[in-house]
Amino acid sequence: MAVRINDIAPDFTAESTAGTIRFHDWLGDSYGIIFSHPRDFTPVCTTEFAAVAQLAAEWQKRKTKVIGVSVDGVSDHEKWKRDIEAFGGAPADFPIIDDTSLTVAKAYDMLPAEFYLPTEGRTPAHSATVRTVYIIGPDKKVRLTMTYPMSVGRNFAEILRALDAVQKTDGVPLATPANWVPGQDVIVALALNNEQATERFGELDIKLPYLRFAKV
Repeated sequence: MAVRINDIAPDFTAESTAGTIRFHDWLGDSYGIIFSHPRDFTPVCTTEFAAVAQLAAEWQKRKTKVIGVSVDGVSDHEKWKRDIEAFGGAPADFPIIDDTSLTVAKAYDMLPAEFYLPTEGRTPAHSATVRTVYIIGPDKKVRLTMTYPMSVGRNFAEILRALDAVQKTDGVPLATPANWVPGQDVIVALALNNEQATERFGELDIKLPYLRFAKV
């Protein structure tokens, strides 16, 4: 079953490069991002995990914990981390989960339409698109999902932008317009009339009766 926005993110217990992870306990009252990968020592994924490592200060600034998922074991993860750090020039200090059982991949519906795992000679193509992103709120609800094919590297500037937008609008009657970046005006939800919106957010820039911007 697909994991949908506003679903409670499936909880799990798994071994990782940081020891045993009980996901909901590990997340605590932070935002979280799960990044998944089809296998260790793959070229695109190495560049992606290097990007995650390079953004450590950005995740911390946003009170967000990041965790990787790969369908290999912890011993391979530890070896792969050395490649990630050598390529990216930053320590890969975030946990990488051992998902050899595919428990997490299945719980989060990360697998492609057709997949199989032979006992020998497995390649990343067998688990193909196990390459998804989940942004999860402190209440453990899924806020945003993205899924990529194996051939397309993730844009981490967009993932950061999406996280900023989620945090900006979480629990308040606001939304972000197309191409929004932090510092730009946001859209006031129609749940508030003009008077209520002005009282709460200040002067409105009304483009259309249903499209009202505010500086927040």
